[in-house]
Amino acid sequence: MKIIKSLFFVFILAIMLGFTACQQPGVNNPGSEYMPDMYHSIAYEANYETYYPRNQWVDKKTYLKYDQPRKPVKGTISRDNGVSDSKPFYYGDTEEERQRAFKEITKAPFEPTEEGLAKGKHLFNIYCAICHGEKGDGEGYLVREDGGVFPAMPANFLTDDLKNSSDGRYYYTIMKGRNMMEPFNDKLDYEERWQVIQYIRTLQK
Repeated sequence: MKIIKSLFFVFILAIMLGFTACQQPGVNNPGSEYMPDMYHSIAYEANYETYYPRNQWVDKKTYLKYDQPRKPVKGTISRDNGVSDSKPFYYGDTEEERQRAFKEITKAPFEPTEEGLAKGKHLFNIYCAICHGEKGDGEGYLVREDGGVFPAMPANFLTDDLKNSSDGRYYYTIMKGRNMMEPFNDKLDYEERWQVIQYIRTLQK
């Protein structure tokens, strides 16, 4: 008799669990899910409400608080004005601003070092030499191999004009580009730009 009662109890319990566990999903209701965290990420996505009714970690109010925009992490580097580091560049994209940069940016903010020049050479060969040549003579691979159809000759850094130009001419061109040359401010950070310029100066000597 006890065995029958026990089996009956188990049977009733199984039916109750079946009815409570098996809910049909609807348009806005996922129904009951086994291990819902496998289906719904608990990661917070900024500015996007991803809370779902059966979230077991936090309530909706707390979850939405984490979704809201917050201040940048301390030490975050601004990318304003197309600059990829913390040093702003206060020159516009006009010939007048270009000439102003020539006059105001006269030399590198730090002295060259062997390590810096080695890095400058490495970066120059990656980004510059293909057009300007490894010697800086304007005879890069693209010029040598194009059969004379290159639309505009790259600058020859060994000319007297460029030897006597201020560092601002080089820095501005890296930041804004010139003629067929695109800006490289997103490829080189503040220190790297100057390392490349200092390496160009060694080629000119």
